[in-house]
Amino acid sequence: MKKQYKIEWVKALLAVFFVFGLGATFFIFSREPNEVEEKTKEVIKEQKLSDSNPESLSQKNILDSLTTLKLAYDVAILEKTSLSQQLELEKKNIENLMEIIKASKNPSPLQIKVYRKQLSDMKIALESKVAEVKKLKSQNKNLLTEIESQNVVMYQQKTENDTLVSKQKRLESTLKDASKLVPGNFSVIALREKKSGQELETVKAKNTKKLKMSFSLNGNTVAKTGKRIFYIQVLDQKNKVLGENKLIEFGNNKALVYSFIVVVDFQGKAANVYGVLNADENGFQKGTYFVNFFDKQEIMGSTSITLE
Repeated sequence: MKKQYKIEWVKALLAVFFVFGLGATFFIFSREPNEVEEKTKEVIKEQKLSDSNPESLSQKNILDSLTTLKLAYDVAILEKTSLSQQLELEKKNIENLMEIIKASKNPSPLQIKVYRKQLSDMKIALESKVAEVKKLKSQNKNLLTEIESQNVVMYQQKTENDTLVSKQKRLESTLKDASKLVPGNFSVIALREKKSGQELETVKAKNTKKLKMSFSLNGNTVAKTGKRIFYIQVLDQKNKVLGENKLIEFGNNKALVYSFIVVVDFQGKAANVYGVLNADENGFQKGTYFVNFFDKQEIMGSTSITLE
């Protein structure tokens, strides 16, 4: 009986300990979430208090304004004016100030005042630079317009000059053509002499004492007047130059071997020109003779004669 009583007492004691353990465990685990929640609320409260700090708000506002200034400088730099290098330097100053402000924890009112003063100076500098950029853009635009206008004028002037040069060349060419003497009626005849001295035309080689060449010149009031020299070249059957057989050079590697020359005093009126080639000691042989007429190195015409 006594033994049974002890067992029952032990059971009761174990039950008390079990109940006490459950209660302690519940108390501990129920307390931890409350503490975490309270600490979280305290952090949020502290953060709100920090955000509501006037200096912190001013610091954030200054950084936002500096960011806006930096973007404005980026836009101004894109204009690619002569101020681009200065704008880059001003932008770098803004970035340096932003780094300084970000590194500053809980800035004092005096620091905030300095930051605001620097921000104000930078805004004024930006306004000045933007005004200069606009002025430069306007000047560049006016300059481009002026250059385009000058280019148009120069192009028109060049076109007019080209037209005048072309007209002048055509006029010179026309005058040159108009001033040329137009020769014609090229002929050659063989002459024999009677005892009386009278000259008669012949076709017999043995009777021929001279070859008489002639050509005509048109009347031309535009042509240069005065002495004009013409060169006559007579070739025999062997292509030998008869007569004086002299060489004359005209320059530009141009030369001519001629038989004799004919000088004419041209006065703008039509004229007939004559020249004579006398027979040498061998006389004229049977065959065909070719006669070429030259005005300097330029051939004017040719003809031929056959002696029997």
